[in-house]
Amino acid sequence: MRFDIVTIFPAMVERALADGVVGRAIDRGALDVNVRDLRDFTFDRHRVVDDVPYGGGPGMVLKPEPLFRALDAIEAERGPGLVVLTSPQGTRLTQAEASRLSRAEHLVLLCGRYEGVDERVRQRVTEEISIGDYVLSGGELPALVVLDVIARLVPGVVGDERSVVEDSFSRGLLDFPQYTRPSTLTRPGDPAPLSVPEVLLSGNHSEIRRWRKREAVARTLARRPDMLAGATLDDEEREILRGLLAERDAEGRLGYAKKE
Repeated sequence: MRFDIVTIFPAMVERALADGVVGRAIDRGALDVNVRDLRDFTFDRHRVVDDVPYGGGPGMVLKPEPLFRALDAIEAERGPGLVVLTSPQGTRLTQAEASRLSRAEHLVLLCGRYEGVDERVRQRVTEEISIGDYVLSGGELPALVVLDVIARLVPGVVGDERSVVEDSFSRGLLDFPQYTRPSTLTRPGDPAPLSVPEVLLSGNHSEIRRWRKREAVARTLARRPDMLAGATLDDEEREILRGLLAERDAEGRLGYAKKE
């Protein structure tokens, strides 16, 4: 899969892409990522990419000409692609959105800055993506988030593809708790040793599988119940959910009876 990232801070993006899963995928050729310096598409001696907004107001706006030239150059060199502008006005990035975008062959990510981009640039934008309802200094971090989320879904990027299938949000459930060695951890000041649940040490794979399912459903119900409406649950998970809801209802009735 091909990515082009257009930014005024290429070094910031390149440093983030040098390590980790994405960095290794780039080295192996599983991902083809080009970082473009927007200033390379200016013609003036000072390489100016921004200007004051018409009508007045604070801040600066990214000029349209350098962005248009960058998009023209990318299309001429690498072929057409989906052009994504990172923007608080965009569609919220979800696992489902990432899955859809991962089926594209070529994504061009435009990193906004300052007060945003000249509105005319949106004529060349396929879609806008937001990573959350908060304000960042620029679009570089959102672009890296978008790339990372999508890249994990590209075959060959993650070594063990089961980990992608079992990721939180992939089926609408949060992940179950994870533990590693040592099985018992004793620290000064702790009232009791911190131990791994016995079921994980039992070697009984059927019981471990059911424990993990129960923990994932219970954690989602407690922390993100909104996700359960669209979750893809198997018969066993639906049974676990019904049991947890029944337990919660029983506890609620008991608490109400005690108040009475």
